[in-house]
Amino acid sequence: MIDLDPVIHERARLEILSYLMLFGEMNFKFLKEKTGLTDGNLAQHLRKLEDAGYITVTKTFKNRRPHTTYKLSERGLEAFKKYLKDLKNFLISIEKGG
Repeated sequence: MIDLDPVIHERARLEILSYLMLFGEMNFKFLKEKTGLTDGNLAQHLRKLEDAGYITVTKTFKNRRPHTTYKLSERGLEAFKKYLKDLKNFLISIEKGG
Protein backbone atom coordinates (compact mmCIF):
# COMPACT_ATOMS: atom_id res chain seq x y z
CA MET A 1 0.00 0.00 0.00
CA ILE A 2 1.16 3.52 -0.69
CA ASP A 3 2.07 5.72 2.26
CA LEU A 4 1.77 9.33 1.08
CA ASP A 5 2.09 12.29 3.43
CA PRO A 6 -1.55 13.16 4.33
CA VAL A 7 -0.69 16.83 4.88
CA ILE A 8 0.53 17.14 1.30
CA HIS A 9 -1.85 14.65 -0.32
CA GLU A 10 -4.96 16.80 0.19
CA ARG A 11 -5.74 18.38 -3.21
CA ALA A 12 -5.67 22.04 -2.17
CA ARG A 13 -2.44 21.71 -0.18
CA LEU A 14 -0.81 19.78 -3.03
CA GLU A 15 -1.77 22.62 -5.36
CA ILE A 16 -0.46 25.28 -2.95
CA LEU A 17 2.88 23.50 -2.55
CA SER A 18 3.14 23.00 -6.31
CA TYR A 19 2.70 26.74 -6.91
CA LEU A 20 5.24 27.58 -4.21
CA MET A 21 7.67 25.14 -5.80
CA LEU A 22 7.16 26.77 -9.22
CA PHE A 23 7.05 30.44 -8.24
CA GLY A 24 8.98 30.59 -4.95
CA GLU A 25 7.56 33.18 -2.61
CA MET A 26 3.90 34.08 -3.20
CA ASN A 27 1.43 36.37 -1.47
CA PHE A 28 -2.03 35.42 -0.25
CA LYS A 29 -3.84 37.20 -3.09
CA PHE A 30 -1.80 35.44 -5.78
CA LEU A 31 -2.33 32.04 -4.17
CA LYS A 32 -6.04 32.75 -3.90
CA GLU A 33 -6.24 33.66 -7.60
CA LYS A 34 -4.25 30.59 -8.67
CA THR A 35 -6.11 28.07 -6.51
CA GLY A 36 -9.61 29.53 -6.67
CA LEU A 37 -10.05 28.89 -2.94
CA THR A 38 -12.01 31.20 -0.66
CA ASP A 39 -10.13 33.35 1.86
CA GLY A 40 -11.13 31.11 4.76
CA ASN A 41 -10.40 27.84 2.99
CA LEU A 42 -7.01 29.03 1.75
CA ALA A 43 -6.12 30.33 5.22
CA GLN A 44 -6.97 26.95 6.77
CA HIS A 45 -4.78 25.05 4.31
CA LEU A 46 -1.91 27.49 4.73
CA ARG A 47 -2.17 27.15 8.52
CA LYS A 48 -2.01 23.34 8.22
CA LEU A 49 1.11 23.62 6.05
CA GLU A 50 2.66 26.14 8.45
CA ASP A 51 1.88 23.94 11.48
CA ALA A 52 3.61 21.02 9.72
CA GLY A 53 6.67 23.23 9.15
CA TYR A 54 6.31 22.95 5.36
CA ILE A 55 6.01 26.67 4.66
CA THR A 56 7.36 29.87 6.14
CA VAL A 57 5.13 32.90 6.57
CA THR A 58 6.40 36.47 6.43
CA LYS A 59 4.12 39.30 7.52
CA THR A 60 5.04 42.86 6.56
CA PHE A 61 3.31 46.08 5.54
CA LYS A 62 3.18 47.54 2.04
CA ASN A 63 1.78 51.04 1.75
CA ARG A 64 0.47 50.70 5.30
CA ARG A 65 -1.45 47.54 4.41
CA PRO A 66 -0.70 44.05 5.72
CA HIS A 67 1.24 41.94 3.23
CA THR A 68 1.73 38.24 3.91
CA THR A 69 3.96 35.99 1.81
CA TYR A 70 4.47 32.25 1.84
CA LYS A 71 7.47 30.19 0.86
CA LEU A 72 8.43 26.52 1.00
CA SER A 73 10.65 25.82 3.99
CA GLU A 74 13.63 23.48 3.73
CA ARG A 75 11.56 20.84 5.53
CA GLY A 76 8.66 21.47 3.15
CA LEU A 77 10.88 21.16 0.10
CA GLU A 78 12.25 17.82 1.31
CA ALA A 79 8.77 16.54 2.21
CA PHE A 80 7.39 17.62 -1.16
CA LYS A 81 10.25 15.94 -3.06
CA LYS A 82 9.71 12.74 -1.03
CA TYR A 83 5.98 12.88 -1.74
CA LEU A 84 6.61 13.21 -5.49
CA LYS A 85 9.15 10.38 -5.43
CA ASP A 86 6.80 8.08 -3.48
CA LEU A 87 3.90 8.88 -5.81
CA LYS A 88 6.05 8.30 -8.90
CA ASN A 89 7.26 4.93 -7.55
CA PHE A 90 3.69 3.93 -6.76
CA LEU A 91 2.49 4.83 -10.25
CA ILE A 92 5.39 2.94 -11.83
CA SER A 93 4.51 -0.15 -9.77
CA ILE A 94 0.89 0.08 -10.96
CA GLU A 95 2.02 0.46 -14.55
CA LYS A 96 4.16 -2.67 -14.18
CA GLY A 97 1.21 -4.58 -12.78
CA GLY A 98 1.72 -4.29 -9.04
